[in-house]
Amino acid sequence: MSKPVNILGVSAFYHDSAACLVRDGKIIAAAQEERFTRKKHDPAFPKNAVEYCLREGGIKISDVDYVAFYEKPFLKFDRLLHSYLAYAPSGLKTFLMAIPLWIRERIWMKTLIQEELPGYTGKMLFPEHHESHAASAFFPSPYPDAAFLTVDGVGEWTTTSFGAGRGNKIEMLGELHFPHSLGLLYSAFTYFTGFRVNSGEYKLMGLAPYGEPKYSDLILRELIDLKEDGSFKLNMKYFNYGVGLTMTNEKFDQLFGRPPRKPESKLTQHDMDLARSIQDVTEEIMFRMARHVRAQTGLKDLCLAGGVALNCVANGRILREGIFDRIWIQPAAGDAGGALGAALFTWHQVLGNARAADNVNDSQRGSYLGPEFSRDEIHAYLTTNNIPFTELSDAELPEKIADLIKAEKVIGWFYGRMEFGPRALGARSIIGDAQSSKMQEVMNLKIKFRESFRPFAPSVLREKAAEWFDLDCESPYMLLVAPVAQSKRRDMTAEEQKLFGLEKLLKIRSTIPAVTHVDYSARVQTVTPDHQPMYYRLLKKFDEKYGCPVMINTSFNVRGEPVVGAPEHAYKCFMRTNMDYLLVGNFLLEKKDQKPLDKDINWLKEFELD
Repeated sequence: MSKPVNILGVSAFYHDSAACLVRDGKIIAAAQEERFTRKKHDPAFPKNAVEYCLREGGIKISDVDYVAFYEKPFLKFDRLLHSYLAYAPSGLKTFLMAIPLWIRERIWMKTLIQEELPGYTGKMLFPEHHESHAASAFFPSPYPDAAFLTVDGVGEWTTTSFGAGRGNKIEMLGELHFPHSLGLLYSAFTYFTGFRVNSGEYKLMGLAPYGEPKYSDLILRELIDLKEDGSFKLNMKYFNYGVGLTMTNEKFDQLFGRPPRKPESKLTQHDMDLARSIQDVTEEIMFRMARHVRAQTGLKDLCLAGGVALNCVANGRILREGIFDRIWIQPAAGDAGGALGAALFTWHQVLGNARAADNVNDSQRGSYLGPEFSRDEIHAYLTTNNIPFTELSDAELPEKIADLIKAEKVIGWFYGRMEFGPRALGARSIIGDAQSSKMQEVMNLKIKFRESFRPFAPSVLREKAAEWFDLDCESPYMLLVAPVAQSKRRDMTAEEQKLFGLEKLLKIRSTIPAVTHVDYSARVQTVTPDHQPMYYRLLKKFDEKYGCPVMINTSFNVRGEPVVGAPEHAYKCFMRTNMDYLLVGNFLLEKKDQKPLDKDINWLKEFELD
């Protein structure tokens, strides 16, 4: 028997650093560094994530055959240097901040990796940033052949790419280059509306339904020259991200009649209208791109990756428009997924190994690729720290939790292997009753400590999804938005229809109000028994007893904190919020039985609020 080939994929030094281990083409493990360091969007070399991947794979670093880094440092340096020269003398401050670091460290990436991975003597490969995105989109997908579209801020020079994947090869057919970037355009409005770039884009998307597209025409007239094929050029006189420390400039302020909103200040109707406008423009651009990709490739299925692929509203529109028969979206679509893409690119594209795709099941294994904790490990943590608990059998667990949910209890659910990517998929989740009219407000303000306008996503049994949502396909990674089924909606009164902005909040719109957004949409996760059987059994039991196959599923964290990774993270988050119960493996903890944590009153100071 030949020795297996181990490939370690790495992404680092921008945001959401991650590591992935691929063995003979199979994804063994993958995780973001933030889950270990507890630093949200940690950009550092993913030392802890690498250690986890090696441990999960039962190997040492000396057993790794290839290390694949997710982009080409010299090409990225070329873009930075050309950009600064193009804008000179503007941007001197950022030039003096960035270039010395690159000259001293970043362009010598091989040396840096060798220093971070002592004992590694194998080969290193550096696919381009968008090659890594494209590989992460196509190679794990279920499709033997498919088109791909990758859209993000910027890699080296490329900001958008498309092409065709066939068998074990991907072929790039078109690109857009910096500074013309849909991801950076969206981030400019994220910044302008007072949210943090690279983490607040979700908030902007969630805010959009409260507004009207009053500025869509202005954006298309002044900020972007959009063509029928989805290609575009930005009017850079309004932007500062080329070499500056901000996304927009004074001309942008003048165009929209005000300076950027100060973070944490009150949201206005103006902010909501801006959010709606850029969301509509983004959807139109993605729609045109998808239509062009279909025409150019002639392929009936589409794979998506890049940070903009996390815009599940735009994804939902592409699906509903019927441009492609099916869509598969990489669950770790951002830079974290670049680690996975680089490793798979090496196995298939560089080494020429065959790829099996059955046209039905992807190879991402539900994206449950992170650490798992055994019964003994969890028990040792609880008993060592004198934490009261009740242990449930596998047979009694689903019904017990279903009953608590029906009683409107909020439950931290920590079970099985951690998810890879930004979405909680039933392994590191906070769950609650989607039928409760008060649950959205309770969870936002008392559990997540975040803005009240942000919607929650539903988990639904795959076999019942079409009864509750206008969705006739799988959405296992919570990356598609679909309307709530008409039969589940409540007609709004004449007075309610006149409401605008945040006045629309907390009005009951369906039989599952806690997961129904103000435009009757929901970001749906469909659940099957394949990869998270206990989570499926919980939903099944809840449906059997209470006639609803839908639950709230939101990530197990609070604002400004990464999703919990280990039992101690889960316990601290549980104790520092108003959650009622915590399930860690088969151990159930009730809040009233617990002793308060030290310094509990000042706990929020530990977190960076974004």
